[in-house]
Amino acid sequence: MNSSKRIHIALYSPGIVGLGHLRRNLLLSQVLAESELHSVNLMVTEAREASAFINAMPAGVDFITLPGLSKGVDGVCKPRYLELPLKKAISLRGRTIRAALKEFEPDLFLVDNLPRGAYRELDPALKALKAIGRTKIVLGLRDVLDEPWSVHRDWFRWKFDEAIDAYYDAIWVFGDPTVYNMIDEYRFPPSIASKISFVGYLDQRKRAGFGNSQMAQFSAAYSLPEGRMVLCLLGGGQDGDRLADAFSQVDFPEDAYGVLVTGPFMSAEAKHRLADRSRRNPRFRVLNFIPEPTMLVDRADRIIAMGGYNTVCEVLSFQKRALIMPRTKPRREQAIRAERLRNLGLIDTIDAERLNAAELSSWLRRELPELKLDGLLKFDGLQRLPLMAKQVLGLSGSGPEPIPTRVTTPMAVSA
Repeated sequence: MNSSKRIHIALYSPGIVGLGHLRRNLLLSQVLAESELHSVNLMVTEAREASAFINAMPAGVDFITLPGLSKGVDGVCKPRYLELPLKKAISLRGRTIRAALKEFEPDLFLVDNLPRGAYRELDPALKALKAIGRTKIVLGLRDVLDEPWSVHRDWFRWKFDEAIDAYYDAIWVFGDPTVYNMIDEYRFPPSIASKISFVGYLDQRKRAGFGNSQMAQFSAAYSLPEGRMVLCLLGGGQDGDRLADAFSQVDFPEDAYGVLVTGPFMSAEAKHRLADRSRRNPRFRVLNFIPEPTMLVDRADRIIAMGGYNTVCEVLSFQKRALIMPRTKPRREQAIRAERLRNLGLIDTIDAERLNAAELSSWLRRELPELKLDGLLKFDGLQRLPLMAKQVLGLSGSGPEPIPTRVTTPMAVSA
């Protein structure tokens, strides 16, 4: 590592479905830049919505965006905006990533979710970085990937094991093995298991520091009334039509009103239908994409949402009572996470078969105790992150105290 310049960290997020990967990497980048590392960070993302976050980025953080991909419920991807064959779009993305990393010369390359990137687009960059030999490469994973059989199938198909063996120095899991211990669940071989460290969940209240100062102006601009807010979050919005339709017809308690955030990828038809209902109901507001939803999460009394990793972390970080409808296709990652957290008494869940306005209305009228984590989960991932980065970079003798991976699942807490 060149000691004459500041540490360079590159972060790759594949995107494809929603904005969770982008938001998570933005949070990681902010924390690393503001830590004692004082790193210069380059984010490589495919979401052009990243431009909306530019004012939230600290000094020393910038990004490049790749041509977007979208994934259908069948799991098949295609270019989101460009009229190009998928193969050409991937080639364009891969060349862009390799060229950017060649010029940026990262000391640390943090790869989100896919060890070889979308459709192996990271292969050229990984090979180039390995040949130079100056970059430490780390794979960052959510707490849950999918059902074990599906993970085994995909990792075998894309030869992820081989890529991890060849290129990666460490694997950081942004979760707590008390909820889901992927080493045991996926029966990873020793070559992979030995590289895994559990970081802990990411406390999303850190993000609030970049946005909540704008809450007063935000409330005024969108004419949010006084009273209890019930918030509905759909992630990117591409598969949130059913939940949005049900929420828009909820009979809200007399002292409450509803706010729904559609997400940037919801269909124009669905947005038009929701906007029409909002015009006819003074206690129902519809917002399109907003850069920082934690402003609303912090204010909300209760939350109804899809079950993405970031959304669930937001709910738990702010200790809000939430009703989660997890996605089950093309992966069951959200459903597995929701089930484990429900069994701990931390969230309530509803499946698509039971989803309707009456069920949501009934849940809103239930008497629920305040949510208290009371140390049930490790939520100190953002404090541990800079120490783990220093360790993998060889800047300190030891990292943070490891989170135990052999644990007994706690008894469920009644809601």
